[in-house]
Order: sequence, then C-alpha cells, then structure tokens
Amino acid sequence: MAARPRPRSLARRAGVLATAGLLTAAGVLSLAGTAEAATTLGASAAAKGRYFGTAVAASHLGESAYASTLDTEFNMVTPENEMKWDAVEPSRGSFSFGSADQIVSHAQGKGMKLRGHTLVWHSQLPGWVSGLGATDLRSAMNNHINQVMAHYKGKIYAWDVVNEAFQDGSSGARRSSPFQDKLGNGFIEEAFRTARAADSGAKLCYNDYNTDGQNAKSNAVYAMVKDFKQRGVPIDCVGFQSHFNSNSPVPSDYQANLQRFADLGVDVQVTELDIEGSGSAQAASYTKVVNACLAVTRCNGITVWGIPDKYSWRSSGTPLLFDDNYGKKPAYTAVLAALGGTSGGGGDGGTGGACTATYTKTSTWGDRFNGQVTITAGSSAISTWSATVTVTSPQKVVSTWNGTPSWDGSGNVMTMKPNGNGTLAAGASTSFGFTVMTNGNTSAPGIGACTAS
Repeated sequence: MAARPRPRSLARRAGVLATAGLLTAAGVLSLAGTAEAATTLGASAAAKGRYFGTAVAASHLGESAYASTLDTEFNMVTPENEMKWDAVEPSRGSFSFGSADQIVSHAQGKGMKLRGHTLVWHSQLPGWVSGLGATDLRSAMNNHINQVMAHYKGKIYAWDVVNEAFQDGSSGARRSSPFQDKLGNGFIEEAFRTARAADSGAKLCYNDYNTDGQNAKSNAVYAMVKDFKQRGVPIDCVGFQSHFNSNSPVPSDYQANLQRFADLGVDVQVTELDIEGSGSAQAASYTKVVNACLAVTRCNGITVWGIPDKYSWRSSGTPLLFDDNYGKKPAYTAVLAALGGTSGGGGDGGTGGACTATYTKTSTWGDRFNGQVTITAGSSAISTWSATVTVTSPQKVVSTWNGTPSWDGSGNVMTMKPNGNGTLAAGASTSFGFTVMTNGNTSAPGIGACTAS
C-alpha cells in the first residue's frame, strides 16, 4: 500500500450506551435504549459487543452540531492531537493537560470510553526531545509515559503506547526516530513495560498504518507482537489505522490479517478509519471494514478519524460519515446497517408487526421543537400499535398529544400507545405529537420500530 502524506498540524486521524435488547411487557417494547440501539452507531455497535468511536478535537466541542453528533452517535473518544507529546509536555518536565482534560471530561460526562493517543511517536515531538542523548532520552521517555498515564489513570480504556515505529516499503525495518536511533530496537519493549507499571488497568496497544493487509510492514509488526507474547512483554492490542482511498483500497485480505493478529492472543482495533470517496463506492468500502471487524471475535471496535468531512485531515477527499453540515452520508447508512441498526430520527423508524413509524419535525422555536410520528398500518388492519421515541439528554419531552405515553427509568425513552386511535384499516394512518425542550441539544429523536396487533 502506498505511503500517504503525514501532515504534522492536522493529526491523521480523528452516556455509556447500554447494549440494547428487548423486554416485552404486554406486547409493548419498553426497554430504555431500544430506539437508540436501532438508530445510532454507538448503540448498534454495543449491541454487537463492540464500540464505535471517533477522534475529537477540543476546539470543536463548543460547536453545538459537533457536540450533539458526537454525543448521539459515538461511545468511544480518541483525542485527535491533545494527548500527543508536543501538547502535553512542550518543555521538559512541564506538563499541560488542559485541552486533553476538556475532552476527557466531556467523554466521561457522556459515559464514553476513552483511548489515549499517543505516548511514544516520532512525530509531533517538541524540539527538546530530539536533542537529548541516549541516557537522557530514555529517562525522558519513561518519565513522559509515567506522568501522562498517572494523570489519566483509571480513565483510559486503551493507550497507543507506541505509534508508527516501522518503515513503509518492503524492508520491514524500523523507522528512523530519536527513540530508534538512540535507544535501539528495545525502546518499544521498554515503553510497554513502563506503561504496564504505570497503569495496569489500561489496555496497551501498538498502532500503525499501511498494515491493514499482509505485507512486509504488517509482517514485521506481526513478528514483533508474536515475540512479545512469547516472552511476556505486556501488549494487549494492535491498532490498524485503516486510511483508505482509490489508490490504497481496503485490501482483500483485511479480515484475514486482523484474524492472524487476534490469533496471537491480542485484541485488534480499527483505530483511525477514513475512506476517501463518495456515494455507493465509499459506502461499500466502509461496509467491508465493519463486516471484517464483526467477523473477528477479538476486534473490539472501530474509531473513525473525525466527525464531519470539513474537519478531516484530508477533507478534500470527503472521507468521513457526515458531510460538512453533519448530514448523514450513504456511508453512514451503510455502516449503521452493517452494525444491525436502522435509520431513524427523520426517517422510517422501521417495521414491527404490521405498521411503520415515521418522524417529522413540525415546528421549531429557540428552546424547543415539536415532533410528529405518523403510524401507518401495513397490508392488513390493526387494532392497536406502539412506538418508542428516544431523546438525547439533556433534552426532555414536556408535552404529548394523540397518544398515551409511558417512560423508562431514565426519562429519555417514551413508549407511546393509542389514545382512541389504535384501530387502523390496511394502509390507513394516524399520528401522535410531542414537544421537546432542547436544553441546548437540537438533535432529532430516535424513532423505534412500530409494533402492532
């Protein structure tokens, strides 16, 4: 696979949503999160025992559409640049965690997992690191790992301990870097051993790009991981960045490559996914990646490297799931479907029994909006129906009409049943409405499947 440009300033990359299930009470769907599980990336992935995450920039969290899309769709966060060496230790021994802490606080407040990115990497190093001799460099590397991991101990699901330590091309050799050149091949093992001592509860990962299929580079990483596992060097996972385009497509052996690493006894994770393109071709490529992860038991989850195309490190290639205005692209729909979800919040809520539920926003004010759900009978008459509406905290439904609501324990999932409008002839429709106080979050509600009898 061809090497890609690696801009320094734009990192290449990018509430716990419960695993959804169905509880039946008198034939009515009533579990908290049922609609979310059907209609968001994170909850749909959670239903498959995995996460679906994104890279986050602290500077964008103040943008309401960015934050609401993040909070609605994802259940894992990777700081884009804010945990890299030049950000957290710009001068030796002087640490600055403000921007990274902002991301961590936001993610924790929404119940999201966190990935630490990255501890030891040849790029985005402050100048003082490269100027150290071997003894000082070893001390600085270990101190950096210890200090950063101690600051976030107990908060990080997985750390990219070492990033991109191997060359591109056919050599399978290590990349020239201050660490490699001055400390030798042993620096990776030392970094992992230091990291384990610093936080025994976090997963420790090696992360790289152009290792998605079997090639000289991935073979070299494979050999290192195999050696580490045989000798008891603490490594828990391998990250595959998976940056693709028409010149570097999803390889045909992508799944097999993930599986061979998993067979070594490590977890595998898609850590920085983006795929340049548009339309059905881009959607098909995203589907291949999701299906490959789902087919490998030890593939924990997928992280896309950003939310809207406009903030991507290669925005001209429109590589992400949301367009510049946070519209869901065909690739989004394909990913959601591959995860077992169904489109909602502005579209069909799906079919359950013999009816459908379709959402429309009918009115908007500064602090609230009205929504309407249309219930349509299928090819046969029905005598009753129910549908779920899920709002995203801190949103609250404050009034309803043309239906009888009940609520789950969180107050975010409303199950609506008829109020004298349950009997519908084949193809006939009725509707119910509700008012949502946005409390700063204007995202559309998720509409669960309609059930009928």
